[in-house]
Amino acid sequence: MPSRRVRITAHNGAHARPVAELARLAIAHADPITLTTSGGVVVDLSSILAVMDLALTEGDEVVLETRTSAGAETLLDTMAAVLAPPR
Repeated sequence: MPSRRVRITAHNGAHARPVAELARLAIAHADPITLTTSGGVVVDLSSILAVMDLALTEGDEVVLETRTSAGAETLLDTMAAVLAPPR
């Protein structure tokens, strides 16, 4: 399964705007996409509330994962860039 390990560098961590963008991308994708915290908590990225409840901050590490499909790698790259935008 394709996955990305990401250290969050977005200013203020995973606050409402980036989480909403992640959910939008996840909902548009045919397969479920999960986010796993370093503590092992797994949430579905299509749920804004589930991700917000994690209270992810700058410096936290997460793993994004989905099933193998056309476009999965590109999607995970896009999601990783939401959490760790290029500077």
